[in-house]
Amino acid sequence: MLNPKTVSPDLIAPTRPAAGAEVLSVRNVSRGFAKTEDERLVLEDVNLSLREGEIVGLLGRSGSGKSTLLRIISGLIEPSSGDVDWLGKPLAGPAEGVSMVFQTFALFPWLTVLQNVEAGLEAQGVAARERRERALAAIDLIGLDGFENAYPRELSGGMRQRVGFARALVVDPSLLLMDEPFSALDVLTAETLRTDLLDLWTQGRMPIKSMLIVTHNIEEAVFMCDRILVLSSNPGRIVAEIKVPFKHPRNRLDPVFRKLVDEIYAKMTARETAASTPSQLEVGSRLPNVSTNIMAGLIETLAAAPYHGRADMPEVARTLHLEVDDLFPIAEMMQLLGFADVREGDLLLTPPGRVFAEFGTQERKMMFADHLLRNVPLAARIKKVLNERPGHRAPRVRFEQELEDVLSDGAAEETLDTVIDWGRYGEIFSYNDQSEIFSLEDVEG
Repeated sequence: MLNPKTVSPDLIAPTRPAAGAEVLSVRNVSRGFAKTEDERLVLEDVNLSLREGEIVGLLGRSGSGKSTLLRIISGLIEPSSGDVDWLGKPLAGPAEGVSMVFQTFALFPWLTVLQNVEAGLEAQGVAARERRERALAAIDLIGLDGFENAYPRELSGGMRQRVGFARALVVDPSLLLMDEPFSALDVLTAETLRTDLLDLWTQGRMPIKSMLIVTHNIEEAVFMCDRILVLSSNPGRIVAEIKVPFKHPRNRLDPVFRKLVDEIYAKMTARETAASTPSQLEVGSRLPNVSTNIMAGLIETLAAAPYHGRADMPEVARTLHLEVDDLFPIAEMMQLLGFADVREGDLLLTPPGRVFAEFGTQERKMMFADHLLRNVPLAARIKKVLNERPGHRAPRVRFEQELEDVLSDGAAEETLDTVIDWGRYGEIFSYNDQSEIFSLEDVEG
């Protein structure tokens, strides 16, 4: 946690009144999805609460179940076990007084801005005149006055997301749920929309009493939220709760803001990379689709000035315009292969990583092949099977079925595709995309 003694007095939130009434309670919630005879857990034993007057962030990587948890809270899906109370009563079905804003805008393309905003009110049976008045007020509030008769195709991404916010607010919800609402926008548009939304919130101009936002952007969570809940992955569990002590508006460049961002990076990398060490990896371990070109590029970047082998991960993310979901898998795979290490939110090149950065193309391939076979059991398994077969050939399905015994179909496919790309780069085997056959024919010599 952030040490209050290091925080600038101007950034500390003023003494707040006692916390508002609890509006949401999630207790011991788990959610699984069937996979043959086993149930693959997406969420496990999740507990959280939300009170009036606060913005809470759910921060986690892909696969942490953030969106699934949001849909459970909204009543769109049921938990496999556990309880959800909304306004003091058990939640059964879609929650009344809850609105959601999605990542993908989810507008009706054949309706105008006004008609899109009116749609929720029409579904509630609100009379046409009142519906029109409330929709126009919401459009004006969210900054779209003058675009009432435009169609979604005529709007920029930021304007379309504003329509999404207006549609969510027009029904006067008590709770606003947001599922990565800014991630589909460019950096400047997202920043403008975040700031405008926070201005409306701090000025008390919106009907909502609380907000819950799902994000994988650490800076976004610190910029917007009063509390941040960090979810681990596969399955999703809440592994940390972080209070953000800064008042709005917040300055991203203030040293104490940056310090808290660094601390959260350190928490997340400490937990997420722990399960990716070579000693724990198995043939059926999931591997993200990280290209060798990206890893080589990041190794080169870290080896050069100004980093000289060690870099602050938030700084690398900002410099390379990477999100958490982009940077963490790269860092984890570099650590897995022995080219880098992650410590307290910093990314460090190992001695082999420094050597790799100095090598030429063919030397890099040979070094990568050696690290791949030593650290990734699936690659070693494929190579062993090919060596043992008389024709040195094997079909993709032979390995895919083995992976699907322990991974979902999508994860098995992604993992095998990753190892195929890495194996090709290291020239430890060949793979024909048309016939879907592994072989040693083009790598023997």
